Amino acid sequence: MAVEVSDVPEAKRYEARIDGASEVAGVAQYIRTTELIAFVHTEVPPEHEGKGVGSALARTSLDAARADGLRVLATCPFFAGWIARHPDYQDLLYQSRSRVSD
Repeated sequence: MAVEVSDVPEAKRYEARIDGASEVAGVAQYIRTTELIAFVHTEVPPEHEGKGVGSALARTSLDAARADGLRVLATCPFFAGWIARHPDYQDLLYQSRSRVSD
């Protein structure tokens, strides 16, 4: 079983398909700027859970962010948790440079 992930910029999301099927097996929605990509929502239907779809979405999109020189803001709980469990992707995380405090 192969999970194929592609960026669909006009829909602002990555889509995963299993074994070349036309059915979308999962999506990772994002907001992208010239310096940053924010992952805001990830969804994998129950019938595709446990097949590596979410991990494929995370790995592929984060590898693309690295290749494009983007920082990552993981507002989606799935992405935040995935990055926390994969230290080799933690260097991509966006760090606020603001020193303003209340």
